[in-house]
Amino acid sequence: MLLAKERARARRSRRRHTAKGAVGALDARLPLAEAGRALLRKAFPDHWSFLLGELALYSFLVLLLTGVHLTMFFEPSMNEVVYDGSHGPLRGLRMSEAYASTLRISFDVRGGLLVRQIHHWSALVFVASIGAHLLRVFLTGAFRRPRELNWAVGVTMFLLALLEGFAGYSLPDDLLSGTGLRTAQGIMLSVPVVGSYLSFFVFGGEFPADDIVSRLYPVHILLVPGLLLGLISLHLLLVVHLKHTQWAAPGRTGRNVVGKPFHPQYTAKSGGLFFLVFGVLTLLAAVAQINPVWDYGPYRPDQVSTGSQPDWYVGFLEGALRLMPGVETRLWGHTLIWNPLVPGVILPGALFLVLYAYPFFERWITRGSGEHHLCDRPRDRPVRAGLGVAALTAYAVLLLAGGQDVLGYVFDVPVHALTWTFRVALFVLPVAAFLVTGRLCLAAQARDRDLLEEGEETGEVRQSVEGGYHPGHRRLPAGKRYVLTARDLSRPLEPRTTGRDPAPARLADRLRVSLSRWYYRDAVRPPATEEQRRETAEILAGPDRPG
Repeated sequence: MLLAKERARARRSRRRHTAKGAVGALDARLPLAEAGRALLRKAFPDHWSFLLGELALYSFLVLLLTGVHLTMFFEPSMNEVVYDGSHGPLRGLRMSEAYASTLRISFDVRGGLLVRQIHHWSALVFVASIGAHLLRVFLTGAFRRPRELNWAVGVTMFLLALLEGFAGYSLPDDLLSGTGLRTAQGIMLSVPVVGSYLSFFVFGGEFPADDIVSRLYPVHILLVPGLLLGLISLHLLLVVHLKHTQWAAPGRTGRNVVGKPFHPQYTAKSGGLFFLVFGVLTLLAAVAQINPVWDYGPYRPDQVSTGSQPDWYVGFLEGALRLMPGVETRLWGHTLIWNPLVPGVILPGALFLVLYAYPFFERWITRGSGEHHLCDRPRDRPVRAGLGVAALTAYAVLLLAGGQDVLGYVFDVPVHALTWTFRVALFVLPVAAFLVTGRLCLAAQARDRDLLEEGEETGEVRQSVEGGYHPGHRRLPAGKRYVLTARDLSRPLEPRTTGRDPAPARLADRLRVSLSRWYYRDAVRPPATEEQRRETAEILAGPDRPG
């Protein structure tokens, strides 16, 4: 018995030595152990706003899992068949194989409808979480140096998510998705000179042609998901390399990251979030119907789905198309159709161009170009916050305008009156939102200054010898004072000078100074001594990096 135990112990020892030798040989060629230790001990800030990116990641994983299942049953073909499946109201109708296979998934494949609805809900959450994550990064200034590239990666992922959602939305070849494809084809045709060639290339002939589903299918299941996987990997690598941004708090500076280590605390919390996301999406799919393609019927070019509305993430394009007047211009033998050219091509192109360029614009008008690792509070950047709220307001107006026919029917209001109301609102409400947001941010800054100067109210009232009444105050705790003082309140640029006289400025320099004054002139700066300013600068200063 003892001899058997000794032999077993010797075998285990040899296995351990063999495993250690294999790991050592691998680590000598690929330094995995060192990189793994650094990753496992990497700190991640613990704040709910940083989970928005994880929501996007986990909803994308759910999309991949459910998409693989659906791929096994979907037929990406426009060949016509006669439906003879389980859904009685459509039995005997001629339809494409794509639509018939979607019905088969919904009614004949065990659990198919649940998986379809999980997939669709995941797509909506994926796009929404990317949008919310980008908005959080924008409002807190987390796109600034050295994270400009990561911002561009995020904007590209948002653009690809919109394309992926539209491609998946169009695959079933039902009447609603066919109406959306017809709208997309009209936008393509509006492109000057090459519009008709572009439409023929995408659809494989005269609309509706026979190739659009078979072409969208590999784009939806291979091309765009592959690009998204690559960009997500790059995004995470940049987050690890550049370190995470964090909110100001005692002990947190621009040169450290305070948070939970990646393993085991952060992995446990993040893993729990994945199962929570999966559970909520499954619950939504089980109790909330979405995209009932059997109610719409197969697509026919001579029919339009009544009250058709796209998914929310492209609803602003639908609203822009409905608000743009039908104006045409004849130039050099070509007809420019401004609707849908302006709302369908120029508007989204300008939107993403602004998103890509914004970090470089803010850096151009800002004094200094150092690194920034502490998050701004939106109140400390009134113009940036105002621009964000104005953009959201314009999006809300366009989204409502996309359903002006439904709103007119429900509230018994003439559609023509609603159209003009939304046209006016599109130009008035964003400006009003910008101004109101700026004033609210300045009011919040003034409140912070009062707290620093007077402290917070105690709830007591004191009477002076003159008979006046004054509220009692006590000094702010050190933690709150740290948050209120660790603020990067940039000052506007000044014109360049040579000696006592201003140097002659180029037009670009004058424009830069003017934009900087507009952007940074409004700020409520708390009184601070020179020593306090040096301490604030020391807190905000980032690590020195080459380049």
